[in-house]
Amino acid sequence: MAAALASLALLCLAVALAMTVGEMHIPLQVALQALGNALFDLGYAVNPIQQGVLVDYRLSRALFAACCGGALAVCGVILQALLRNPLAEPYLLGISAGASTGAVAVMVLGLGGAAVGVSGGALLGAVMALVTVAFLAIGDGGTSERVILSGVAAAQIFNAATATIVTTFASAEQARGVMFWLLGSLGGVRWPDVWLATPVTLAGFAVCLTHARTLDAFTFGEDAAAALGVSVSRVRLVLFGTTAAMTAVMVSIAGAVGFVGLLIPHTVRLVVGPRHSRLLPAALVTGAVFLVLADILSRVLIARQVVPIGVVTALFGAPAFALILTRARRPA
Repeated sequence: MAAALASLALLCLAVALAMTVGEMHIPLQVALQALGNALFDLGYAVNPIQQGVLVDYRLSRALFAACCGGALAVCGVILQALLRNPLAEPYLLGISAGASTGAVAVMVLGLGGAAVGVSGGALLGAVMALVTVAFLAIGDGGTSERVILSGVAAAQIFNAATATIVTTFASAEQARGVMFWLLGSLGGVRWPDVWLATPVTLAGFAVCLTHARTLDAFTFGEDAAAALGVSVSRVRLVLFGTTAAMTAVMVSIAGAVGFVGLLIPHTVRLVVGPRHSRLLPAALVTGAVFLVLADILSRVLIARQVVPIGVVTALFGAPAFALILTRARRPA
């Protein structure tokens, strides 16, 4: 309970920091007053411009970053457990690439129109990526190594499809917007995106957490899990579908944000151990805090410019991951 409260306090602190830090510096007291006005109509005398920046822009952006980081970290934990491979994550398995292709097809080509929407297109793309990986991985018993290689191949296929759509059919303005979005961008996040991402993250996390003991059984391999009474095919279908849905929603809003699903599971595993009943909640909170802080850095690294969030996660995530690998290789 103490750890959960501390984690929640850390997340709230990160969100509060995200509300105060930016090109327009706003004191924490003013941020809290603006939040009180928005939630409880307390009537504090807050500058209307600051009120709008804090509530309509920074708060919604921070909350979505928390959902996105937490969801991608949980997806990384699930994929690494199912495939028993430390490199498994949505970006590497091609799920993010497929979701990006589906979202871009809707944005540029207008496929499906309002009936499908960007999130729907991203979900269809993510499912297509999973089907492609499954098809390519057939043979050799579908080993985790073959699945990873199939994911790399699928990612290249869908990245090529995305590039073809953008270069062939998009206008110059669309191309610039899409390419910036593909690097990961939270600049367009507003409250409707938060209302979509929050239930998807919480529902996906709940589904994964109910399978925590099952995921522990997968640690010893699918045969061992089946011997313990686990319905391997059903569990794989449910959890792969859950990770695809979570990834698709996040990618449709923020673009392809890499490294979160790879770095965070390894980091929290060193702290809380391999049991998924502890690992999944820790990954959810740590991923949320990590992406909120990364978004803050994206806004302050270069004056009057916003660095794509995917660039920030790679710049800071890659050295951190290398450090973890280096420490893990050291003899006890």
